[in-house]
Amino acid sequence: MTKLSQILIGLVNVIMAAVAALLGLRFILRLFAANPNNEFVNWIYETSGEILGPFRGIFTSPNLDGFVFDFTALFALMVYGIIGMLAMYLIAALTPSEERVVKKR
Repeated sequence: MTKLSQILIGLVNVIMAAVAALLGLRFILRLFAANPNNEFVNWIYETSGEILGPFRGIFTSPNLDGFVFDFTALFALMVYGIIGMLAMYLIAALTPSEERVVKKR
């Protein structure tokens, strides 16, 4: 694996970790009925709301006395995880390996 592919895969990992953290926090905060008027909770909801945009309306989220099981956030987490894995696979497949670089010399 070349330095370029390592850097690109590392970048994909960082982005995917940030997306997973935001969606995971959103799921937990909604599950335990966190106060949306709290600044941190509101920031998580607003930021993760942008990430959830393409998935809105796919599932309903059951609400039991304010406790919400957010299926949309879980589904988005799975889809973004799959996209991240595919991106890392494509980076590894499309960047030249060190063996190919050495053989050309």
